[in-house]
Amino acid sequence: MKYPKEYLDEIKTRLKVSTVVSKTVSLKKRGKEFVGLSPFKNEKTPSFTVNDEKEFYHCFATSEHGNIFDFIMKIQNLKFGEAVKHLAQLAGMQPYMFSKQDEEREKKWKEYQSIFSQYVNFYHGELLKNEGYSIARNYLKNRSLTKEEVKKFKIGYIEKNPNFFEKLKYNYSEQTLLETGIFYLDEKNKTYVERFRGRLIFPINNISGQPIALGGRIIEKVDYLAKYINSPETNFFKKGSNLYNLDLARKLSNKINHIYLVEGYMDVIGLSKNGIDNVVANLGTSLTDKQILTLNQFFDDIIICFDGDESGYKAALRAAENSIKELKPEKNISFLFLPDKEDPDSYVNKNGKANFIDFTKQSKLSIHQFIFSHYKKQTENNPSSLAIFEKKLRSIASTIKDDFIKKYVLEYFLEKIAELTPHSNQNNKKFFVKRTKSLDTTKKHFNASQSLTGVELKEFSLLYLVMNNLNLLQANVHLIENIKFFTEINKKIFELVIKKLKSGDQITIEDLKLDNQLLEKINKFAPIKHILKNQADDDQKTIELLEDISRDLMNYDLEFRIQELESKFSVDMSETTFNELKELKKKQNLN
Repeated sequence: MKYPKEYLDEIKTRLKVSTVVSKTVSLKKRGKEFVGLSPFKNEKTPSFTVNDEKEFYHCFATSEHGNIFDFIMKIQNLKFGEAVKHLAQLAGMQPYMFSKQDEEREKKWKEYQSIFSQYVNFYHGELLKNEGYSIARNYLKNRSLTKEEVKKFKIGYIEKNPNFFEKLKYNYSEQTLLETGIFYLDEKNKTYVERFRGRLIFPINNISGQPIALGGRIIEKVDYLAKYINSPETNFFKKGSNLYNLDLARKLSNKINHIYLVEGYMDVIGLSKNGIDNVVANLGTSLTDKQILTLNQFFDDIIICFDGDESGYKAALRAAENSIKELKPEKNISFLFLPDKEDPDSYVNKNGKANFIDFTKQSKLSIHQFIFSHYKKQTENNPSSLAIFEKKLRSIASTIKDDFIKKYVLEYFLEKIAELTPHSNQNNKKFFVKRTKSLDTTKKHFNASQSLTGVELKEFSLLYLVMNNLNLLQANVHLIENIKFFTEINKKIFELVIKKLKSGDQITIEDLKLDNQLLEKINKFAPIKHILKNQADDDQKTIELLEDISRDLMNYDLEFRIQELESKFSVDMSETTFNELKELKKKQNLN
């Protein structure tokens, strides 16, 4: 049996060719295309190209050419059906089983899609040509929407007493028509009612561009009716799995790496009217993992821009706490807060595209900055409140699925908390006296700390611990002599310290003759100083902390080596590389 065309099209729509190919070939962007070394022939000069816009790859060295199915079949030596299953899984789709249930579902999908297409086309056409629809046209005109936007988004209008059910019931069963969610049965009057009567309708398309649901907006002030309603969930429409305008916005992902996520249909249309087409809207529900993962397939930076009122802010906070789980090293999630009582549609219409883009550049906050800022505002300057604050941030960081990102977000939170609780240095063992910072110095401190990597901060912590416990470490130099440093300057300092410790002579900080600026930098940015600040001298605790930091640095080393081998394996696919990779991952799990 053949796979349905719609099923294959959805796989191709969900997966860029470059996404699939890059799992095997190391690609580099060149104009609209990607280039790399041919996977079909040994070569030194790249002759292999990938074009996401045209959905194909081409190898000039061997004349191999095709789509994602062809590529997987060639590279993995699979039959077509096996390639489809592999790619469907990669695209997050259910496998097609060719059972009677699948055949029945396919039949229902065709009916469902046909009903929606007829419905959308009819009421879109009526809005454009029916003179009796002046109320709807005037509303759109007052919202600054032209015929061009109406056509682009296939907006329609349904009169107050429509009878489209009568036109459809001769070709489809009543049960099928009810299952679309467009109609419902009025039990009292025993009649079928059109759910969106008296409303403008905004077709919600699937990722392939086929209408699968509707959003409806009332245009007359009627207090007992909701301003916006959406289609109910059906077998073919799940609110949390779809996004308004994704079918059009995804086509821009070859040119633009960021996408705006807004709350409403009119926000999408208003931004588009002003030349900002890389925009989608969620569908009246909280942002879901599935929506974030879908956007991540096409864009590297998601900018969440909800309304500038209290409900918009609360929605943004819910979105932040939910979507931070899906944060990945190569992906960004940011938040843009508009002035009070503004939404994206009103703001861009007043200020224009250039101003909106400038406002984005100047005002957007990364997801972890937003979360920290929000909970900081809820915190009072007392131990109990600060403890609750830290506990909450640790809890949020722990939900992040990617271990690498989880580590850096937690470090960011803890370092920012530490800035809120500066302490006077009463311990004579510390190697420089803390000075009061002016506002300018504080800004410089913040900017400098932002530029340091997690590895550097760990190295600073280890150096700080060693320099403040020279006598203890001289007697236990074996605990630290094999620790690997990554930063060149820190490595040199550490080698000097080890050499002095091994000499057997009693030493002090002054004996190390280190540059004062380096000492100040280590003291300023070493996160461990905040753990030690109220802690009495405890050699056992110091050694435990030392072991913890050593383990972290060892894991950094493992992570870097694993990344290098993964890159190598994606190119050579050799068993030797794979076995090396497997051994390193075992070590990583043990740590």
